[in-house]
Amino acid sequence: MLYPEVFKSLESVRWNMSDDVPWAEFDPALLSDEQAATIKMNAITEWSALPATEMFLRDNLHDSDFSAFMSVWFYEEQKHSLVLIEYLRRFRPDLAPTEEELHAVRFQFDPAPPLETLMMHFCGEVRLNHWYRCAAEWHTEPVIRRIYELVSRDEARHAGVYLRYMKRAIGRYGDKARAAFARIGMLMASSGRSGKPLHPTNLHVNRAMFPNDTVQSRLPDPEWLEHWLDEQIRFGKTWEAKVVTMILKNLSLLFEHPIQTVQDLNRYRRDVTRNRLAEVESA
Repeated sequence: MLYPEVFKSLESVRWNMSDDVPWAEFDPALLSDEQAATIKMNAITEWSALPATEMFLRDNLHDSDFSAFMSVWFYEEQKHSLVLIEYLRRFRPDLAPTEEELHAVRFQFDPAPPLETLMMHFCGEVRLNHWYRCAAEWHTEPVIRRIYELVSRDEARHAGVYLRYMKRAIGRYGDKARAAFARIGMLMASSGRSGKPLHPTNLHVNRAMFPNDTVQSRLPDPEWLEHWLDEQIRFGKTWEAKVVTMILKNLSLLFEHPIQTVQDLNRYRRDVTRNRLAEVESA
């Protein structure tokens, strides 16, 4: 069981919103209207951990260990939203999200295979870590820069925990898990083919609500994410390469197989899928 050790490790490095955020260092001259508006959007986006947790608990009824970890993940993700809201409440109350705006991103996700969802959220945490690190560099106001640094480290730790559950899944399910992780890894690391960086918040998750079934589509400004990445924090090719490299490096370690490029991952995916089919046919 991983949860007791995971809880202890995350508890030991948890930051405190009162003591670890230097509220007194706020400099109003260094926060533009444009920057403040992006903080609001990120606060609302982080609130979507609520429906994601409901999805995880529903789709992992068979796994009490992972479901228990959700108590920690949900707490820390909601704290991300809360600290951004608190920043706006203190310094730009006119931009603090309303309860209605927060509730808009709570909607039901369609059931999905747990292994694929696990891999998707691992990649999502890796991507968020880099997005927030880039955002911290873009901002000039010291308090929000510190907040994004704290939040980005949480996302990296969450990715590490998801990876541990992925390793456990391989021990339990073998090539079934490897094939699922490789397939979703291909999707999430192939941002160049899709034309946009993929993250759980901009993927469609409820067929009955299409096309308004992404977290992004339910924000006050549905076009915000691409503008934030492309025109504001300028999350360009160098940053994107870091995301892809981190995903591939961790998959290489997870699979105990050298994977340096998306093409390597695709070849590995085909081999594992072929092996699985052969096992099924011979059974």
